Amino acid sequence: METTGALVLILIFVAIAFFMSAIRIAKEYERAVIFRLGRLIGQKGPGLFILIPVIDRMVKVDLRIVTMNVPPQEIITKDNVPAKVNAVVYFKVIEPTKAIVEVENYIMATSQIAQTTLRSTLGQSDLDHLLAERDKINQQLQIIIDEQTAPWGIKVVTVEVKDVEIPQTMQRAMAKQAEAERERRAKVIAAEGEFQASEKLHEAASVISDQPVAVQLRFLQTLVEVASEHNSTTIFPVPIDLLSPFVEKARTGKGKDPES
Repeated sequence: METTGALVLILIFVAIAFFMSAIRIAKEYERAVIFRLGRLIGQKGPGLFILIPVIDRMVKVDLRIVTMNVPPQEIITKDNVPAKVNAVVYFKVIEPTKAIVEVENYIMATSQIAQTTLRSTLGQSDLDHLLAERDKINQQLQIIIDEQTAPWGIKVVTVEVKDVEIPQTMQRAMAKQAEAERERRAKVIAAEGEFQASEKLHEAASVISDQPVAVQLRFLQTLVEVASEHNSTTIFPVPIDLLSPFVEKARTGKGKDPES
């Protein structure tokens, strides 16, 4: 009886252990790809599910977005400028069964595709395009990499070119070019200002030539401005045009006295 009781306890313990080993849990962001005797039978999760011990094998796949740094790649741009470029790729698994069955290591494979695509794509762009149109290049890289990883059940969300390193000699040449461009713009702006000022002076001269009284008003205004500076002595030339009305009036008055 004791032997039978012990055997029953052992069987119960084995059954419990067998049942516990059959229970599996997948988190909300995980999926379990199930193989039964080496044959794919599908995926399970999230939550609780049961596997047949020894017969079934499970491979968990994370569905969250993976952030992968692409190591610096040495490239030669279309205008023969050597550069070193690195990037970051954001991707996620959308079909877990393909990610496990179609490729051995989908993370490594995606990394290699990103590196080769980065070199080939950026090598077709010149340096100015690479520096100025980063958004277009990022979109182009995302489309190319996504097309190549789609058969593996991988969706490339975003590709961002992080840093573009160029030789010091090229950096100095670009700095000189930028400085020359700023000087050119400054000279153009100054020339435009002189031209506009000359146009205004021409218009003012035309008004003054048509209206001699304007000269007198401007002269009086200048006298007021000089007097406000509290100078002890001021010598100011008096234009003849300013005195001409008074001289003319005096002549007219002398001409009328004999008749009166």
